[in-house]
Amino acid sequence: MTAAENVCYTLIIVPMDSEPPSEISLKNDLEKGDVKSKTEALKKVIIMILNGEKLPGLLMTIIRFVLPLQDHTIKKLLLVFWEIVPKTTPDGRLLQEMILVCDAYRKDLQHPNEFIRGSTLRFLCKLKEAELLEPLMPAIRACLEHRHSYVRRNAVLAIYTIYRNFEHLIPDAPELIHDFLVNEKDASCKRNAFMMLIHADQDRALDYLSTCIDQVQTFGDILQLVIVELIYKVCHANPSERARFIRCIYNLLQSSSPAVKYEAAGTLVTLSSAPTAIKAAAQCYIDLIIKESDNNVKLIVLDRLIELKDHPAHERVLQDLVMDILRVLSTPDLEVRKKTLQLALDLVSSRNVEELMEFLSDYNEAAAADVLEFVREAIQRFENLRLLIVEKMLEVFHAIKSVKIYRGALWILGEYCSTKEDIQSVMTEVRRSLGEIPIVESEIKKEAGELKPEEEITVGPAQKLVTEMGTYATQSALSSSRPAKKEEDRPPLRGFLLDGDFFVAASLATTLTKIALRYVTLVPEKKKQNSFVAEAMLLMATILHLGKSSLPKKPITDDDVDRISLCLKVLSECSPLMNDIFNKECRQSLSHMLSAKLEEEKLSQKKESEKRNVTVQPDDPICFMQLTAKNEMSSKEDQFQLSLLAAMGNTQRKEAADPLASKLNKLFDNGLKQQQPGDLKLVEKPSPLTLAPHDFANIKANVKVASTENGIIFGNIVYDVSGAASDRNCVVLSDIHIDIMDYIQPATCTDAEFRQMWAEFEWENKVTVNTNIVDLNEYLQHILKSTNMKCLTPEKALSGYCGFMAANLYARSIFGEDALANVSIEKPIHLGPDAPVTGHIRIRAKSQVTVFSVNPFLLNYELPTPVCSLWLKFTI
Repeated sequence: MTAAENVCYTLIIVPMDSEPPSEISLKNDLEKGDVKSKTEALKKVIIMILNGEKLPGLLMTIIRFVLPLQDHTIKKLLLVFWEIVPKTTPDGRLLQEMILVCDAYRKDLQHPNEFIRGSTLRFLCKLKEAELLEPLMPAIRACLEHRHSYVRRNAVLAIYTIYRNFEHLIPDAPELIHDFLVNEKDASCKRNAFMMLIHADQDRALDYLSTCIDQVQTFGDILQLVIVELIYKVCHANPSERARFIRCIYNLLQSSSPAVKYEAAGTLVTLSSAPTAIKAAAQCYIDLIIKESDNNVKLIVLDRLIELKDHPAHERVLQDLVMDILRVLSTPDLEVRKKTLQLALDLVSSRNVEELMEFLSDYNEAAAADVLEFVREAIQRFENLRLLIVEKMLEVFHAIKSVKIYRGALWILGEYCSTKEDIQSVMTEVRRSLGEIPIVESEIKKEAGELKPEEEITVGPAQKLVTEMGTYATQSALSSSRPAKKEEDRPPLRGFLLDGDFFVAASLATTLTKIALRYVTLVPEKKKQNSFVAEAMLLMATILHLGKSSLPKKPITDDDVDRISLCLKVLSECSPLMNDIFNKECRQSLSHMLSAKLEEEKLSQKKESEKRNVTVQPDDPICFMQLTAKNEMSSKEDQFQLSLLAAMGNTQRKEAADPLASKLNKLFDNGLKQQQPGDLKLVEKPSPLTLAPHDFANIKANVKVASTENGIIFGNIVYDVSGAASDRNCVVLSDIHIDIMDYIQPATCTDAEFRQMWAEFEWENKVTVNTNIVDLNEYLQHILKSTNMKCLTPEKALSGYCGFMAANLYARSIFGEDALANVSIEKPIHLGPDAPVTGHIRIRAKSQVTVFSVNPFLLNYELPTPVCSLWLKFTI
């Protein structure tokens, strides 16, 4: 909300490298110098007064020789000078010289230049002496009628400040500003005037708003924000006024300004709990999220929607807007989409679950994947909605366009179809999506039948053309009366298979096996059982035949062949054991995964809340941002201050601009000389030492590393020997190699983030496992300890023993660089129980240095970690 503007006093900071000038030299420059000299002298006077100097002898000099000048720089400096200079005697009386200054103010308020008038009016807001302001009131009033809006809006602020501090100087200020507001056309002037009436005379502000309440939509956004503030205050102080202004707030929801819409929606929610009001506010929030490109804005507005959902009376209203909320999934930001899905999951009910499936056929695969993940979690959590979700998914199954979404939908249907009718519907949809079978024979017939007999082929008229060589050529056109069948006309599953994507065929085989085994337990008739199982086996067999043929763009892989063959063998036996594995263990695995995910989220939320609840002790030192060096900011500076600097665009300041950081530039002295290539920096320069004969000393140098691209420290010691012929001696130090493992820290990320980074990072290092460790789990723990990485694969997924293990590892450097690793190891059983672990480790990162700095031997043998500090000891 917009609040009354507080006076902002001027603060000036300059480096004081030299001695301050004397009062005599300043007086000489102010009296006899040119404009440039007077400007520099006036700057020095201002700085000295700010530092506590009195300089009473220069006041009359400045009034006589500087005040009459018309230079604009001098005018601006004088405004600062009159603000800070002492204006009263020690007993509190106004200085006689200030009468002359007051006359100068009056002349500036009547100056033909609008900038001088406006800046003088802003300066008057800072004066606290009524004796100085009283003679200026007629001139200030006259500025309300100036032709330039800059003067008028600053005159309003000056009148408001004077009325608030010294009401007797202008007792009719509210009436004066009300009349000014009625006739004013400029948006900024009207905003300042209306804001003054809100805080000075709220009744007059309401009277003005009543006369123009139907035209509020035509006002500027800055005035609309102030109007929202007034309505909020009035309605909270007097609830009976809500009916009077509720329509105005509704109109402001349609404002062209996002800020006005956001504030109006928040005000509407606080003023009314009617379902229509809540729906209008929620719809406004959703539109803001979709239209605004800033992800921070999206997250802030999403939080407001979540607050609405937490109110029991408002949740039912939001349930009707779930489809609109899911439109936010078109945003590429993962955090926004995650929060949106969580909100939609909390709002799902039997009234809106049927609308969710429409997104599965969306062309945006990322949005459809998020909805599919949401549906999978919802169907597992809400048992009473399973039949409805399966029914609606069957309705949109044929319209799914992405193979990834198709696989996920197949898994959900195969896992949660529990009735005979639903199982039969799944089989019908699969046959519909697969097309005519056998696939190979039908495709061969289509290719052979693309051209009709001779009577259906038309020959176009021959055309005689002249070639580039000057000879004649004859061209004829053969056209068929029936165009060739387009690939887009194929059923979706058939198209995926002909494109060579047989992974979906393996998923289909698993789904058919699940529903066939479940159908056998539901239907007692043996004939129907055999018929359904035979149909499922026929579909698998025809897919295997297609994969072995030359029709697909890519042949079927051996893994997919093994999976489909296994499903065929399971259906040929239909044993109870296989029924338990396919229809019970899979769902339990999903339940365990979701439970682990929920526990992880609760743990992360608990850690975040613990971080936020940090208490400040009474004896903790106070950090002043202006006094903090850049090399200390990361650990000592207030993060809120850092965010303010980023918002003001001060994130790209050069290192040389910091006077404290510049002290580290000169590194050559009679002590230690250290070379820092790249982002290695010497934090502090060791002080020079004087050693007696046969004496010794230790020198410690701290090095600041800002990136992993530097792994070597080298330097030398320069010393002088008293009485020696040579002036200087130099000792070259040995290189110190810093291991990247000193920078790596275990970290956590989601599976989606890991896969996205794995696809984006282009640098990879593949390390072959060469170890004498014979246990898979023991070797994995050895890798985690050696590389400081965290295993993202759940512990339950690594339990058991099958002779093979695959795990994903993740870590972050202290510089914010990501390091990914995939461990694929196995234990060759045919070599005996004492056979060592074999396999590969693939390491990926954004930079080449991070990838290739990991020592392959570190993964296979225990090595000591180098110490990342520099100690020098020498004896003379």
